[in-house]
Amino acid sequence: MSVERRERVRTLNDQLRQTHVGGRILMTQGVMSMGPEGVVGAMLAIAKANDFNEDNDPYGEHDFGAVTVSGQRIFWKIDYYDQSLASHAVDPSDADKCVRVLTVMLAEEY
Repeated sequence: MSVERRERVRTLNDQLRQTHVGGRILMTQGVMSMGPEGVVGAMLAIAKANDFNEDNDPYGEHDFGAVTVSGQRIFWKIDYYDQSLASHAVDPSDADKCVRVLTVMLAEEY
């Protein structure tokens, strides 16, 4: 993937993660069981996450991370699908043909 495409993917991923615009968000039952305050805390922590480096973000896409909220370790990941959600997107840098799905889960649910 070219540098420009990778930067576009990262920008689109950050947009979904930080503003909840540009994709869909799924939460597992474990996250939902944290209640409204826990869910809001998790989403705020994910939005603020910025500790990306070569070890935890080798492709520079900002598509996976972990945060701790109220003592709970939470993983989040972004996957890329085609418009039908039936298969992976051919080009995740193309916002018109790629549906981003941000999944939020307790680490123990991974």
